[in-house]
Amino acid sequence: MALLSPRLQRFLSAKLARDPASRSPAKAAARPKSRCCSAIAIDAPPSLAEVSGVRWGYASLQGAREEMEDDVVVRTEGLDGYSFAAVFDGHGGFASAKFLRDELFKECVMSLQGGLVLSKQDINSIQEALREAFANADAKLVNWLETTQEEDESGSTATAIFLGSDKIFIAHVGDSCVVLSRSGKPEVLTNPHRPYGSSKVSLNEIRRIREAGGWVSNGRICGDISVSRAFGDIRYKTKKIEMLQKGVKEGRWSEKFISRIQFNGDLVIASPDIYQVALGSDAEFIVLASDGLWDYMNSSDAIEFVRNQLRQHGNVQLASEALAEAALDRRSQDNITIVIAELGRTDWRNLPVQRPNVVFEFGQAFATVGLVSLGIWMFSLLS
Repeated sequence: MALLSPRLQRFLSAKLARDPASRSPAKAAARPKSRCCSAIAIDAPPSLAEVSGVRWGYASLQGAREEMEDDVVVRTEGLDGYSFAAVFDGHGGFASAKFLRDELFKECVMSLQGGLVLSKQDINSIQEALREAFANADAKLVNWLETTQEEDESGSTATAIFLGSDKIFIAHVGDSCVVLSRSGKPEVLTNPHRPYGSSKVSLNEIRRIREAGGWVSNGRICGDISVSRAFGDIRYKTKKIEMLQKGVKEGRWSEKFISRIQFNGDLVIASPDIYQVALGSDAEFIVLASDGLWDYMNSSDAIEFVRNQLRQHGNVQLASEALAEAALDRRSQDNITIVIAELGRTDWRNLPVQRPNVVFEFGQAFATVGLVSLGIWMFSLLS
């Protein structure tokens, strides 16, 4: 606890106080419920936490949101020597993320034949298997959402990593992100699926949505959802007509408008982008996190933060929790979910702490002052 900031000490103390195993029933009834929680989902016994030298850390904070819609899962067995980790970022409720937490891994194990497909490292076979697994999981979720008695229009992104000794495979749907630290330099391994922006991925998403008969308004599909690939979201898949009719009742658009709409496909899809990345001796750790982190901290800052944490104490779990706290300090308004896999290839105790380059920063400041002064002088000459 002494290694943590006062704010995180208070947070962890509150978490321990809410744990039924650490307090009496009388005290449990008297303590109010906190809106900030740490929901660490670890589906492996502690003895498996360091398979192949990999150490895992996890943190999940509700933050400023009214509800916790994120989830996280890590499995270190069942895939022939590969570890599985996934972050689910739900929206419209928690049901879809919770469903995927249990079902996506099962589908991946079946399609990957217990990891045999991964072990052969044939990228074409791996892509086919993972696309099948994601499609099956989405079909099951959509069917469950349609048949549940309560109306549920929730959805969830999912970014999963399959970590081996020399390679990592990634299956990515949505706007979470995976970043690899190579000797302290960030390597961003995924691209967000969002219906706005000028990146190639975003432009392709916008074109796909329009070709399917949808539209994008203010960076949102049909003016509503700001992520273009996700599981669930039946109103953009099997309930598109109902979605249009509901929009008319709510006054969002007119009967004349929807009469011109012709759908040719799903507006939101769960087809994953799949990547393979070689892990060399310079690979230090992997950060998989929801956009509650990345929308408020860039990859360079996150990698530097984790490296400094590991230099100080070497504890991956504490580094994960501290990184989540740092996102809160930067006023993150979203749920924050983080998984860190430290690959066991770095001697953190003997790695020198990076210190600011005072000469470089002074030079930058001097150049900035010089440019501002030059601008003022030129403006005075022209006025």
